[in-house]
Order: sequence, then C-alpha cells, then structure tokens
Amino acid sequence: MSESRESALLADVPDGLFIGGRWRAAEGGRTLTVRDPATGQPVKTIADASVADGAAALDAADAAFPAWSRTPHRERAELLRRAFDLLQERREDVALLMTVEMGKPLAEARGEVTYGGEFLRWFGEEAARIQGRYGANPEGTGRMIVSRHAVGPCYLITPWNFPLAMATRKIAPALAAGCTVVIKPAELTPLTTLYFTKLLQDAGLPAGVVNVLTTSRSGAVSEPIIRDPRLRKLSFTGSTPVGQRLLAQAAEGVLRTSMELGGNAPFLVFDDADLDRAVDGALAAKFRNVGQACTAANRFLVHRSVADEFAARVTERVTAMRIGRGTEEGVVIGPLIDDRAVAKAHALVTDAVERGATVRTGGREVPGPGTFYEPTVVSDVQFGSDILREEIFGPVLAIVPFDDEDEAVRLANDTEYGLVSYVYTESLARGQRMIDRLETGMMGLNVGVLSNAAAPFGGWKLSGLGREGGAEGIDEYLQTKYTLTADPYA
Repeated sequence: MSESRESALLADVPDGLFIGGRWRAAEGGRTLTVRDPATGQPVKTIADASVADGAAALDAADAAFPAWSRTPHRERAELLRRAFDLLQERREDVALLMTVEMGKPLAEARGEVTYGGEFLRWFGEEAARIQGRYGANPEGTGRMIVSRHAVGPCYLITPWNFPLAMATRKIAPALAAGCTVVIKPAELTPLTTLYFTKLLQDAGLPAGVVNVLTTSRSGAVSEPIIRDPRLRKLSFTGSTPVGQRLLAQAAEGVLRTSMELGGNAPFLVFDDADLDRAVDGALAAKFRNVGQACTAANRFLVHRSVADEFAARVTERVTAMRIGRGTEEGVVIGPLIDDRAVAKAHALVTDAVERGATVRTGGREVPGPGTFYEPTVVSDVQFGSDILREEIFGPVLAIVPFDDEDEAVRLANDTEYGLVSYVYTESLARGQRMIDRLETGMMGLNVGVLSNAAAPFGGWKLSGLGREGGAEGIDEYLQTKYTLTADPYA
C-alpha cells in the first residue's frame, strides 16, 4: 500500500467538528492527534470539542428534529440507500482508513465495510415499514389508533474497535425512525466517522440531522448533553463501568437507552463436535479484529476427551499467524490499540501461568514500534485465573477442560456478563438445550461469527440492554402513542 495513497486519503478526511451542516473548528482552536497503532506515528490532527461545542451540536440536532421527523419515510429511506451506494463506491478508501487508524488487517477492514454498509441498506428498507394499527376497542365504544413516533434528538457514543460498523449501526436506525443525532466517536479512532459523515453529506444529508463531536474530554463533553432535557435517547457501546455511569446520568431525564457493554463469551466444544469446524470457528471467534471485539470468545470450554487434540490443532494454526501492519500482504494479527491493551493481555497470561496454565504458543510482547502482542494459546487454565473473569480484548485463546454438559453450562454461566456464547455439537437436542440454558443474548451454534444487520444484537445481565440491528433495532428509536376516537356510529 503506497504512502502517497494513504496521505491523499488522510488529507481528504475532514479535520473539524460537523455541526448544523457545517465543518468548523473547535472552540479555542483546540486539537487532538490520531496515531497509527502499528507504528505509533501521528497520522492526522483534528478538532477537539469543548462543552460549548457539545451544546452547539445538540442545539443543531434539536432544531433539525421537527422537519426531519416529518420527512416522508421513503425520503429517509432513499437517503440511507444513497449512502449505502456511496459507501460501496468508496469501500477501499474506507477500509484503508480503518486499518490506518485502528490497525486491523485490511481484509478484515473490507469485511467491516460490508457489515457496516448492511445497516444502511437494512434500516433504509425498515424506514418504509414503520407501522401502527387501527381497530375497534373490545367494548365497541370507540376506535383505537396506535401510532409510532421518533423519540427525538439522540446522543450516540461509539467505540474504537469497529469505527464504521458501530457508527452505521446507530446512525442508520435513528435516521430511519426520524431522529436527529449527535455522534461522538472514540478519541482513538474518529477519522472513519468523519469520513463517513462527509459521505452522508454527499448523499444529501440535511443540515443538523447528523452532528459529529470529536473530543479528548469525553466525560466532560457528554454529561451536559445527557442531562439536557431536549435529549431523548442515549446509545452507548463500550465498557460496563462506563455504561453504568452513563445510565445513572440518563436516569435523571428518564432517557431511552441502548447499552451494548462488556462480554466474557464462552466457547463450548462438546465431545461430539466436528473438530475441524470447531477449530475454524474458534479462530474466527477469537482472532477476528485481533481479539478486540465484545463478541470475541473469551473462555474456551472443551470436553476433556477432545481438549488435547483441540489445543494441538489451534496451536498449530495460531503459530502460523503472521504479525504486522494491517496493510501488509498476508497479515492476520495487527497491533492492539495501545500500550495499555498490550499490558493487559500480558498480565492476564502471566497470571494464568502463575496459577498453573501452560503457554503453548505466543505469550510475549512484540518488540519494536507499534503495540503488538503475539497470538497466544494457553491451556489447562485454572479456576480463579483473572483470564476467566476479565474480558481479554486481545489475541489470547484460553482453554479450560470440562467433564459433562452440566459442568459446561455452569462454567459458561459463571460470569456477570451475558453477551454471546458459542456452542459446537453435532447433537440437535443438545443444541436446543443450550439455547435454553446459556445466559446470553446471542448464541452461535456451530458458527464462530454471528453478527448480522438483520438480527437483534445485544446482551443479558451486565452486557447491556436494548438491541441494535433487526426489526428490533428501529424500535429503540421509536415511541408509541395510543389515541382513542369516538365510536363513529354513536
């Protein structure tokens, strides 16, 4: 990948805030610098929003809401479809931009463009299908009208690990429902959102419907927006502790909330599993995005009779994984997002080894520029190890043996999180039992990647509330009104 192409692309990314349909500098000219995690080098300097900039963004969203909420559903749908088409035209640029600012291999970035684009197409189609109902009440004394209405201005907070898909997964249903938004991308990876917003402009986005705040002072900028009575919806993807704080702030205004929080996904391999499929699924569930995904498998619970063979097979595959900058040919493992992520992964591996686990491959930081950690397999992990309780968010596959189905279920559910689980078994009956018994909002049965724009994404317990994607996704941005009219025959 040529440096000149990267430079030209980065120059094409706006460096300002987007408020009321206009790109502008932050108050006082404050800026922040975005770095390439593969090299540690700065790639672009952009605006760093203040509290006053946040207020201006909400002002713009509030002012645009009445007209946008009355815009015909078909027009909203066509805007999203135009955005989808433009994204396909510029998919290589968007993929490269994500690789530069976040580090994921280019092949995975292309996959994210496909996935993120589907939210534009799906919710564009859903916009024209917002429905209510009409009918006589049971007593026959009147007619009931049930109608759906946009909730109002929304504040969307996205994480750094999927810079495009997390933006489209929130923006698309909001716009389809008739809401206006203020979106705050993560400080570490804001460039994709800025570029995508420019794409929305090209698609004909009306002024004030989408407003973008990039800031290094997330808490200070976000809290006044959340506490403003004009805001009616908060959507956040990120850690559980931050989500809990935001929920407390949102409670004051009784905001509608969608929270996609932390995970600790179990990956169950039973003795009757197809091991070839299980190994392929394990690698996809663990090493996608270098393990930096809330849906990443965190604990590999493997029946004792096949645990050694499973460990040997995944170790052989993991050992062969190439590490490097995501733009390099054949790279599977890119950098982690920053030094803290590397330190956390290494600390979890170290703790597991000190408690009796065995490192089969990897287990070391990679020297040199960038923030890399070797893809790692750790087997015979002991109960009580930190790696079984904490979300790893890195390329570390931890294996724990189990003896029977009841023990597997107990171990899988032994966490305060409940986002996703993965099950490999050839038994249809066992698969059905796992649907009932595993305490997660999503489950992959003999599949290692399950996210889809047409499916409801979300978790149980401390993994969050609300759903993104599917028919359920647009409901998060709609409120219901019941109207009773007099009996027309009375």
